[in-house]
Order: sequence, then C-alpha cells, then structure tokens
Amino acid sequence: MKPDTSTGHKGLELEEPLLFELDGRDRSGVDLPEPDLSNNRLGGLERTAPIGLPGLSEPEVVRHFVRLSQKNYSIDGNLYPLGSCTMKHNPRINEKIARMPGFADAHPLQPESTVQGALEVLDTLGHWLKTITGMPAVAMSPAAGAHGELCGLMAIRSAHTANGDPRKRVLVPESAHGTNPATATLCGYKVDPVPGNDRGRIDLSAVKAKLGDDVAAIMLTNPNTLGLFEDEVLEVAEAIHSVGGYFYCDGANLNAIVGRVRPGDLGVDAMHINLHKTFSTPHGGGGPGSGPVAFSEALAPFAPLPQVVTKDGKLHLLETKTGEAAQSFGRLRSFHGQMGMFTRALAYMMSHGADGLRQIAEDAVLSANYVLSQLQDDMSVAYPAPCMHEVLFDDTFLEGTGVTTLDFAKAMIDEGYHPMTVYFPLVVHGAMLTEPTESESKASLDNLISTLKYLADKAKSGDATHFTEAPRLAPRRRVDETAAARNPVLRWAPPSSPAQAAE
Repeated sequence: MKPDTSTGHKGLELEEPLLFELDGRDRSGVDLPEPDLSNNRLGGLERTAPIGLPGLSEPEVVRHFVRLSQKNYSIDGNLYPLGSCTMKHNPRINEKIARMPGFADAHPLQPESTVQGALEVLDTLGHWLKTITGMPAVAMSPAAGAHGELCGLMAIRSAHTANGDPRKRVLVPESAHGTNPATATLCGYKVDPVPGNDRGRIDLSAVKAKLGDDVAAIMLTNPNTLGLFEDEVLEVAEAIHSVGGYFYCDGANLNAIVGRVRPGDLGVDAMHINLHKTFSTPHGGGGPGSGPVAFSEALAPFAPLPQVVTKDGKLHLLETKTGEAAQSFGRLRSFHGQMGMFTRALAYMMSHGADGLRQIAEDAVLSANYVLSQLQDDMSVAYPAPCMHEVLFDDTFLEGTGVTTLDFAKAMIDEGYHPMTVYFPLVVHGAMLTEPTESESKASLDNLISTLKYLADKAKSGDATHFTEAPRLAPRRRVDETAAARNPVLRWAPPSSPAQAAE
C-alpha cells in the first residue's frame, strides 16, 4: 500500500519502480556507434528482437540504486538485534586494509614468489585461530559456516574410513541450526536427534543412551542456540570419545566465548569459525562468507588442501596429498579461500589484541544480560537465568492479546528496528531470539529496551489492531508470506494491454 500522496513518495523516502518499469528504450548511459554486421561470425544467429534490457540514462540508474539502498536496513543505520547472527559493526579500518592493492589485486594463480604477503596473511590468521581455539590445525578454505560444517564432517568421515569403520550415525541436538542435520545427511549419515532438558541444555543422559559403536560424531553448538552455555560439555565430549566418535562443535556462537574459553580444552575435535560473526567481516549480502575449521590432533591429518607450509624460509601452498598431507580428504573448493575476509578478520584481531578480543565476548554477554534484566518483567524469558550473548524470549506474554510473535515483529519495523530472529529455535514456542552484540552503547540498548517495553504494554492493553496492521510506515505493507513462498513471481512481465487481456 502506497502512502496517501500524489507521487507515492513519503517525505525523503521516494517511491521507486523496477528498472524495467523505468525503461525508456531510446535512452542510454552511453553512446556507441551502430556496429557493422555485414561480415560477422554469428552464423545466422543474429538477434532478431530487442534484448529486453531496460534503457535508462546514467543519472536514472544512479538514482534508482541509491533509492533502493535507502530502503535497506543495515548495521550502519541502527542496532540489528537478529539472534544467532551477530550483526556487529564492521570497522572501517578493516575495509581500508582489504582494499590495499597487494591484497585486493592478488590472483590465486599467481606464482607463490609474488604473493608471499598474501600467504603470510593466511598463515598469521591461521595462527590466531589456532591460538584462540587451542587446536593444532586449521583449514582456511571453507567459504561459509555451513561449508565449514561440511569440511569438518568430511574430515570425520575420512578418519573413520581410514580406520576401516565408516560408521552411520551422527547425534544432533533438537535445537541445532538446520544446517547441522543437513550437513550430516549430505555426508551420508543418519541423523539421530537428541532432546534438550528443562534447563535448555542438551540432555546428557539421552546422549549416553544413544551411544554405540556406529556413532561417528556429535554436532553441538556451544554456547547453544538458546543462548546458553552447555555446562556439561566436558561430559558430552568424554561420552562421545568413549565410543570412538568425534566432537564437532558448531562455532556459530564463538563470539560469546572468544578469549574466555578455548574449545580445544573442552574436547572439541572440529569446529568451524564464522569470520563474519566473530571477527566482524561483512555479513550476508555485504560480502562473501568465510568459515575456517579448526581441528584437533586426531583429525589434523585429514584436513583439506591446500595448506600453507614453510619451507626454506618461504611460504608455500601444499596442494597435493603427499607427505604430511597424505591422509587429507582432498580439495574442498577451488583455490584457497576468501582473501578479502581474511584481511578484514586479521585486521580486526590485530587492532583489538588478545585483551580486546576477550573484552568483546565479555561486552556481548553483558549487553544480552542487560536486555534480559530490563525486559524480564515485560516480556517472557524462555529460560529465566543468566544467558550468554543472546537472550531468548517466547510468546507467553502475548497470550490472550490477539497478537502473535509475527505481529510483534512487524510492529518493530514501524518503530525503526529490524525484528529479532523469530520462531527460531523451533523448540521454543513463538521464539524471539535477540542478540544486541558488543557494538552497542548503553544508550543504544536503552532505546531498544524502551521500544520493546512500549510494544509489550500496547499488546497487553488490547490494541491488537496496532500489530495486525503493521507495518504501516514501511515502503511496503505486510505481504502474504505463505503465498509468496508457494507461488513466487521471479520474473517481471509488462502489464497486458486491455486488448490482449480481452483476447
């Protein structure tokens, strides 16, 4: 629904059609001479109709994309409370470093002698990651967190296969990220779900009951997806190791414990590390992901290629299954990883130092617990106890109001906030997973808290219409999300003329 203005504009927020709707056909941002096609090599495949691309002048193109950018919510504009995503500030120094020609212009096929600096970045970042995790080896090539999970499970499968015992089952908590069971299935394992207990942690007795000599691994997130630290993690590690299985830790929430806990000391055998979540490289559409994987001594021989090694005082890429890499499961992807993300993450680490990285975790946990303490009387906390870096609310406080979690989230848009993660984790009814991160000041958190208090009070006052009609102030009103998912319109088509419609 457009605003009630003659233009469809709303103040400085301008209504913006699609590029195809702006099409002028006779306009172009460049002038090119007509080509001479009398003697071409197209073999009769010359185009006989317009290519279908819109014709616009240069200022029209610039204005179009600037207006679109103004409709996008970003971490540079306001607090981004998405739980489990860690939408933190991306320091500009990182961007400056990543754009330095020696890094930005490096090509993966250059001779090693010409990219010693780039290889040193890989090697130094790998050293920091090994130090932070307390694990002896790291694979730098995985392109994202889920890709890192695949890397870890492939190393685990290779280790079991090398022992002549491929095994069949992987234990996965019911509260896990959906990528965990998907990755295990992709690697040929049967997923065996493990329930949680009434404290929001994995049920240790259920883990032990499911153990057997066919269990390849357990996949556990710590802190877990409910925002809680798995306080029986040592017992879980001991249990899985007792049957010859491996402990895969989903590193999605490393941001809460970096500098405070070394996962290797907890018995972890493999863990992916989201550089975008813990070490501030751009997240989602802002840049490519990067998910290095740290390995224990038991799994290090099976790590993928390539690996950075030092020989004769020079850095080299080990790219064949020989010598110390003879048991590697091979190459996971083309080339060597996301160079731009490596430089950003290393800049972040070096600018903060060891003590700064520790403070990041402390501030993230402090922020989440501050939000919890200020809202626990207004919204319902799923597990009313100190949390880690994110606090999980449920929809109990909305019972009898006629307002759902989705309605509450849509009303947040009118208040200028991107909603927190809703309806996840699935084991909590009407979940609202909120992660303020360490980037936010107390004043910023207080603004979020006052907004959520206002909305909670308004819902309880009986003003359900305020929520069911939200958002009213966004560029577009609420869509039928179910219909959009089932019948997506993926290609623009010009509207039919009345004559065509009649025919």
